[in-house]
Amino acid sequence: MANNKLAIIGGSGLYDVEEFKDRELIRLETPWGRPSDEILKIRFNNKEVYFLPRHGRGHFISPSNINFRANIDALKQLGVTDIVSVSAVGSLKENLHPGKFVIVSQFIDRTFARKKSFFDEDIVAHVSMAHPTSKGLMNACEEAINAEKIEYQRGGTYIVMEGPQFSTLAESNLYRSWNADVIGMTNMPEAKLAREAEIRYASVSMVTDFDCWHPDHENVDVKQVIKVLLENAKKAKNMIKNIINNFENYIDPNDPANNCLDVAIITSPEKRSQKTIDKLKTIAGRVLKK
Repeated sequence: MANNKLAIIGGSGLYDVEEFKDRELIRLETPWGRPSDEILKIRFNNKEVYFLPRHGRGHFISPSNINFRANIDALKQLGVTDIVSVSAVGSLKENLHPGKFVIVSQFIDRTFARKKSFFDEDIVAHVSMAHPTSKGLMNACEEAINAEKIEYQRGGTYIVMEGPQFSTLAESNLYRSWNADVIGMTNMPEAKLAREAEIRYASVSMVTDFDCWHPDHENVDVKQVIKVLLENAKKAKNMIKNIINNFENYIDPNDPANNCLDVAIITSPEKRSQKTIDKLKTIAGRVLKK
């Protein structure tokens, strides 16, 4: 239990957790470049926790330009074992109104302009994404949300679009026909890379608006979104404190992320270059050094 470390990746509207006073900013380099910003190390109730703003503090990185690989590698360098992603989304269903939280269980990846794997040179690996989020972390998130009396839905499908533009009406209706619940721009390839790094991952999506399918909300307005974002961020910060306190109670020894690389790497050892092995030291050193 003592080796479990939690990281929070904050999305739109959640760039810092100012309430935490025991703070240290850490600047890291990775083989994939720099992460989105300095990583905030905090101590809360004798636990070491990390916070990374996905878009950078001040929101200056577009979804397509987020260095997802550097973000995950940097957190892995710090010994992170569990990630809770907190992000803003649009709703694709009438009952998911602005202000409601969704504990995501599935993704549909519609992005096309992003690097989606650490294993793209010399060494090939295929990890299972059948169940992309950690059941144990989902349980921790649910308890944390309930403690704050936040309205939420457990389970749901998150469509990840490329952006940065919002959906067309035709796209929005297509995604609704797929029975997707929410739409956003950032949880892929983040969830895929976390799995490749053998880090347990959960996603809490905070609804800011109805996507343009809704006849009363055809034009998604950034000003309106920001208003809900700020309200959601207040609730999210209390939720995060609760997750810090409870996540270790829900560690699942059988989580599919724990040792997924044991059965994922297909490249013959003699074909693995030392350069690539070194590059993957943080992500896959556990299996590549065997």
